[in-house]
Amino acid sequence: MTIKTGTAPFRADHVGSLLRPENLLKARKDFEEDNITREQLRDVENKEIKRIIDKQIEVGLELVSDGEFRRRFWHTDFLEHLNGIEGFVPEVGYIFSGDEETERYNIRNTGKISFNPNHPFIQDFKEFNSLVGDRAVAKQTIPSPNQLFNEGIRDVSIYPDIEDFAVDVIQAYRDAIKAFYEAGVRYLQFDDVYIAGLSSPDIPFNDGEFSREFLIDLALRVVNGVLEDKPSDLVVTTHLCRGNYRSNWAFEGSYDLIAPTLFAKEKVDGFFLEYDDERSGGFKPLEHIPNDGARVVLGLITSKNGELEDKEQIKARVGEASKYVPLEQLCLSPQCGFASTHHGNKLTEQDQWNKLQHIVQITREIWS
Repeated sequence: MTIKTGTAPFRADHVGSLLRPENLLKARKDFEEDNITREQLRDVENKEIKRIIDKQIEVGLELVSDGEFRRRFWHTDFLEHLNGIEGFVPEVGYIFSGDEETERYNIRNTGKISFNPNHPFIQDFKEFNSLVGDRAVAKQTIPSPNQLFNEGIRDVSIYPDIEDFAVDVIQAYRDAIKAFYEAGVRYLQFDDVYIAGLSSPDIPFNDGEFSREFLIDLALRVVNGVLEDKPSDLVVTTHLCRGNYRSNWAFEGSYDLIAPTLFAKEKVDGFFLEYDDERSGGFKPLEHIPNDGARVVLGLITSKNGELEDKEQIKARVGEASKYVPLEQLCLSPQCGFASTHHGNKLTEQDQWNKLQHIVQITREIWS
């Protein structure tokens, strides 16, 4: 479906990932244990993706995702299929709040980075888009190019100079955007834990080699470099996240430190921002987003538990945000996906649909 100018991100939107149903988790386990074929796993994936497409439309959304049902993690599945990147099992996972260790899996640089023209996500999108048809807009999510700048990923023997690394990352993502566009993508989202981390008091997943100011500037140059020649009818948004693993989080910090540079100058069409609790700070940093510029998708509805937020309180918070960004520039979504990894957050699938329907109902009352 072609997106009308200025409609995406949508008033009622969502980040992308959805809770994996038990039969999908079982099928993936069976495949890993050689009990079923890849084709049989694919059949289960397609059946469940079709089901959640229908459900997203049923609750009133104008966009749909594939729930990231073919992935284990929100980022590694895409990144490990780039040339020059491989997945591996490290000695320790990421450490989240309360010393919770994530499942041990990560990616690392093994050669010169470029886009793989046979990247499986391209065919995945084509199949997903064919299931959607013209009933809604098919949204594709991928990790931001900035995720490749986390500590320990770049091999300094291959890329002694981080600027040379950035050049190849930018080109790989330009080629990725071209491939996705040719496959039919018109709504693309970069998921970016890295940029959110640059506004944390203690930058996470960082070795301290470079200053915060340099890293913020580099992150801006990377994203804007990737978007420099994007098609005019391709909507690209970015989602800033502070970690989302089994309803837990990795770090905290307001947007104050990144807003003057990234909010003001990043050439995306929309920012999906976490605002479901005090870890994200206040709305004042939004004043750096130009009027008539990027839409701001307020993540006021938490994906970390199943309790429905008070409708009037959400409306009041949207009103507070409109002091810094015009109401017509605002949208509403959960603060993150419901299952950034295959484990999923601690709520039921019905809770998930209730949350999304709640968002649709609130936006209709605000912007009707």
